[in-house]
Amino acid sequence: MPRLLEQRLRRMLASGNVKLLGGGRKGLEKESLRIATAGGIAQTPHPHAWGAPLTHPYITTDYSEALAEFITPAFEDAAQTVAFLTDVHRYAYQHLADDEVMWAASMPCAVSDDGAIPIANYGSSNIGQMKHIYRVGLDYRYGRRMQAIAGVHFNYSLPTAFWPGYRADEASTDELRTFVDDAYFSLIRNFKRLGWMVPLLFGNSPAVCKSFLAGRTTRFQELTPGTFYLPHATSLRVSDIGYKNKNQTDLRVSYDNLDDYVESLNRALVTPYPEYEAIGLRDGDRLIQLSTNMLQIENEYYSFVRPKRTAAAGERPSTALRARGAEYVEVRALDVNCLSPVGIEVEQLYFLEAFLIFCLLEESPLLTDDELRAIEYNELTVALRGRAPGLELIENGQRRSIKSWSLEICERMRAICEYLDLGNEEQPYARALDAQIDALRHPETLPSARVLQTLADTGQEFHRFALQLSTDYAASFRAESIATEVSRTFDNHATASHAEQARLESSDTIPLEQYIADYIAG
Repeated sequence: MPRLLEQRLRRMLASGNVKLLGGGRKGLEKESLRIATAGGIAQTPHPHAWGAPLTHPYITTDYSEALAEFITPAFEDAAQTVAFLTDVHRYAYQHLADDEVMWAASMPCAVSDDGAIPIANYGSSNIGQMKHIYRVGLDYRYGRRMQAIAGVHFNYSLPTAFWPGYRADEASTDELRTFVDDAYFSLIRNFKRLGWMVPLLFGNSPAVCKSFLAGRTTRFQELTPGTFYLPHATSLRVSDIGYKNKNQTDLRVSYDNLDDYVESLNRALVTPYPEYEAIGLRDGDRLIQLSTNMLQIENEYYSFVRPKRTAAAGERPSTALRARGAEYVEVRALDVNCLSPVGIEVEQLYFLEAFLIFCLLEESPLLTDDELRAIEYNELTVALRGRAPGLELIENGQRRSIKSWSLEICERMRAICEYLDLGNEEQPYARALDAQIDALRHPETLPSARVLQTLADTGQEFHRFALQLSTDYAASFRAESIATEVSRTFDNHATASHAEQARLESSDTIPLEQYIADYIAG
C-alpha cells in the first residue's frame, strides 16, 4: 500500500491542486564576519554607509558588531532570492573599507580571545540596549566564540493559494488557520527527524583553526600546522564545538502543535537556571543578562528549524505566533557555503524547497522522548562523522545505513521535483535532486570532502585557505558594477534606517528595565 506521501500526491494530482505546490516564497539570511585583511576580526564599527543595523531591513548585524547579516525578501523564484543577495554583497563592498573583507566560511579564525569579538551595538534606545544586553548575556552563558560562527538561514512558506485546496484534499474540517498551523508543525517534526540531510549534503566546515578550539584539540587531528579536523566531519558548525550546546540539553520544547510549542518556550523564559543565577543580572551597575532563566528570549533556543511569524516592532516572536499563526519556517542548519561568493547556491534552494515539501507531505507522528534522543544522536553523528564508510543512524529505534536512508528519501522526493518543474524545460528541481543523489553515491564529492581535499592537496592552513577565498570574492564584487537604481534603493534604505533609529532613541518614555520586563512578559 502506498505510504501517506504518495497517497497525498495522488489526491492532489486528481484534484488538480498539485500545480499549487510551486511558487512557495523563499528568503535568506546570510551571516558573514568582517575580517581585517591584516589578520583578525574587524574591530571597526558596522559601516555607517550600510545603514543602522537596528532598523535596516536588509543589512544588519547578528551577535557581533563584526558579524554582518544580509537579508533578502521572500521571492517565489529562488533565482531572484540569490540575485538579491548578490546585489546586497555588491553594495556592501562598495561601502566597505579596502582593508576589510567578508569571511567566506562559517568558522571564525584568528580569535586570540573572546575579547577580540566585539558585541553588536544598537544605540541608546530601549530596544537597542535590550538587544545589546541580550548578547552580553550570551557571552556570559556560552562565550563569544560560538556566537561568532556564521550560518545561512533559509525561510520558506507554501503559497497562500495552496492551503485551501490541500485542506479539501485532506477532507479536513478544521478552520484554515488551525489546519495551516498543524501542517507546518508536521513539516517541522519531520525536518527534525531528517534534518541531518542538510549538513550531510551541504556542510562544509570539517576543519577549524587552532585559535577557535582554544586548546581543546585532543579529539581532533592536525591536518596542517594550525588546522584541526575530523576526517569524516561535515559541519563542525552544528557539532558540540558549535551550536550543539550542553546548556540547552535540559530544554524540552514541544513540537506537537503551535500552542504547546509557545507554552514550552514561555515556560523556559520563566524557569530559573542555577548556572545563570550564579552569573547574576548585573556587574556593578551594568545589566549583563535580560534574566537568569533558562532562556532570556525565545531566539536563544537553537534548533535546526523553527516556525516563524513576522512580528510587529517590540512584539515577541511567540506572541506573534500565538496571535496570528505560523507564516513560514526558518531552516537554520546551513553552513555558509565557502565555495560560493555569496555563501549559497541556487541549486541548494531548489533541493531544500522540495525537501521541505517532502517533510510536509510525509507521515509525521508526534515526537517521543526516545525519538528526540535519537534525533540528537543523528544530528551530532552526521556533524562529526557523516561521511564515515558504513555509518549508521537511528531510525524508529533501529540502526540504518545513512547511505540507504538518504538515497531512499531522495528517490521519494522525485515526484515532488517533477511537479515543481511543470512547465519549466530546464527542470531545475530534478537537476538539483540528481546532483545530490550523485554526491551521496560519491561522498568524496560532498562539499565537506572537497574542502578537506583542497587543504590536503595544497598544504594550506584553513585560515590561509579561507582568507584567500574571501579576498578573491571581495576583489570580484568590488570589480562588478551595480545597477544605479539598486544602489539608490540601498542608499535610501540606509538613510531611512538612521532616521528611524534616531526617532526611536528620542521617543522612549519608560525606563529600560521596565521595557525589558514588559517585553519578556509579552
